[in-house]
Amino acid sequence: MCICDCVYVCECMYLFLILFCFFSLQNWGVPVLASVLCVVVVRLWICSVHNRTSQLLRTNDVGCQTDATQLPLKTMMTSVRSKGIQVTVSSQSVVVGTTTTAMSWPSIQPFTSTPVKAAMPAKRTRVELEEDMKIGNVSSAVIDPQDSTYDPAQSVTTETESSQVFATSMPFHKDAKFIVFEKCLLSLFESCPVCTSSCNVSPRRRGTFVAIDQRCPHCDFFRQWRSQPVIGSTPVGNLQLSAAIYFSGASFLKMQKVFRAMNLKMHTYDAFRRHAKTYLEPAIIHKWNEDQNLQLHYLSQNKNAILGGDMRADSPGHSAKYGSYTMMDLQTNNIVDIQLVQSKEVGGSYHMEKEGLRRSLDRLEESGVKLDCVVTDRHPQIQKFLKDRKIIHYYDIWHMAKGLSKKVEKISREKDCSLVKKWHKSIINHLYWSATSSKSGPEKLAKWTSIINHIQDIHTHSDPAFPRCQHEQKLSKDCSKWFQPGSRALNRLHKVLINKRVLSDVEKLSPHYQTSTVESFHKVILYFAPKNVVLPFIGMLCRLYLAAMHFNENVVRPQMTTSKGKLVYKHFFPKAKKGGHTIKPVKTEPTFCYVINLMDSVFQEVFCDPLPYLDAIQRIPVPQYLSAQRDRPSMEKTVAEHVTFQSRGV
Repeated sequence: MCICDCVYVCECMYLFLILFCFFSLQNWGVPVLASVLCVVVVRLWICSVHNRTSQLLRTNDVGCQTDATQLPLKTMMTSVRSKGIQVTVSSQSVVVGTTTTAMSWPSIQPFTSTPVKAAMPAKRTRVELEEDMKIGNVSSAVIDPQDSTYDPAQSVTTETESSQVFATSMPFHKDAKFIVFEKCLLSLFESCPVCTSSCNVSPRRRGTFVAIDQRCPHCDFFRQWRSQPVIGSTPVGNLQLSAAIYFSGASFLKMQKVFRAMNLKMHTYDAFRRHAKTYLEPAIIHKWNEDQNLQLHYLSQNKNAILGGDMRADSPGHSAKYGSYTMMDLQTNNIVDIQLVQSKEVGGSYHMEKEGLRRSLDRLEESGVKLDCVVTDRHPQIQKFLKDRKIIHYYDIWHMAKGLSKKVEKISREKDCSLVKKWHKSIINHLYWSATSSKSGPEKLAKWTSIINHIQDIHTHSDPAFPRCQHEQKLSKDCSKWFQPGSRALNRLHKVLINKRVLSDVEKLSPHYQTSTVESFHKVILYFAPKNVVLPFIGMLCRLYLAAMHFNENVVRPQMTTSKGKLVYKHFFPKAKKGGHTIKPVKTEPTFCYVINLMDSVFQEVFCDPLPYLDAIQRIPVPQYLSAQRDRPSMEKTVAEHVTFQSRGV
């Protein structure tokens, strides 16, 4: 019988006995009996009231209450505790009330990025690192609600997140995240959900992870709450923040400044580097190798491949440390190979481009790719190398036009050569037309050399490969716009445009594909690996792979259209145009599916068993640092020399 029924019966008995006493006194006149009955009635009434109030204060059935609490539905369920993943760190207890001061968060013992053995369905290999920690200290006892010794207050504890690692259908890293203010969070733990008294709260933080222990001193209610899941000994949020920074090409130090400006807590740079070395970089290497193998397999099935290559140095001049050589399939504009070369490996930055090309060609030949031709710049070492390997070699037009443009512009600033400036753009356009409209090398030469006759208003030529100009013949009465035979300006142009080196290069200009898309990819690299950031070899290589994944995914984006279906364009004013403008199509927004795939790989594959992925990184030959060949002096000696130098007043 429930409490309400007992109270109802007592009240009914109380009313019945009052009536009985009244009639006894009126009809039978039995005062003694009436007095006894009145005492009994009063006693029963007092007992009923006392039992009702005591039961209501002592018992609160959590499972069927109607009053709102701070606890979710899972909190009302049976408590399941795991030994391997509970915090055992001592922390300061704080009675939470209506306070306006910010709480100082005690520091948790350092987490390690390395997972330790825990109660998980899938066994994962342990990776030994510098730090190790267990979170929590709970037993694995399961309390049965039907047990006679069951106390409802003991069941109001939060089931630990780490015991549910593989219980939910959605992976943790795909769950939405929010920014929560400290006072708003602690206000949820101010009062006990059982007796509504003030509680002792012990908060602890590690990076973005927060753990809170709530204990009621009145009814001994206790629960543990965590802001994010913990797998092994690694908070998921810390690892995912490191992954998001790395995979997006951002800088941890810049993100750290943003977090500090907002007073938003995050983990340290050392923890970020541990995450990168153990999980993130192995995932990037593995993902790139899979994508590259698919592309090379596709190329090997085709008869001939047309590839374009170019090198990017991490600093201008001949003082570069790294040189990345990119090999692109010019028919699909996809990056098929990237080779990173350190200047120390080849005896100087000048030789890095040849070494990068050699490694790329070896990689392609191992995969069975057959080359039709290779389009590069006019690097002398590249020319000789491809000639020795008997590979058809074409030159990119833009690289040659860039060099000629500088020389023509220099001539236009000389005395009596102002007319050259008016013909500057036409000369460069003629170079592009000569290469793209010709089917053979002699035809390219014939069209190119016709420029000297054309600027003199002579439109018939002696070369049978191109006997006359293809434009309409127009009589011009203004002789000032044409070059005069024997003039200084004409002689200077003739030496620049019709010399032996230029004629041999024009004959090898690419008639179809150019490497302008490779230059576009180099701009993408600047986002992932800026030239003013010093990176280790593996870190630089991984950021190059990230840039290639981003480029390959977004290289074929469609052009944006208006609501009426019109194509969208945008004006640009590049520096090379010297005040002129150009127009470019506006593409749709880029996608980042490769980031999602990398996240899935980290949390579902690499994190579970990182050793195979680490072995793949260890097989990459990493050159020594540039300073490794020099003896490092002692700090005491260096400081003494510095003090002596400063004491001289220099």
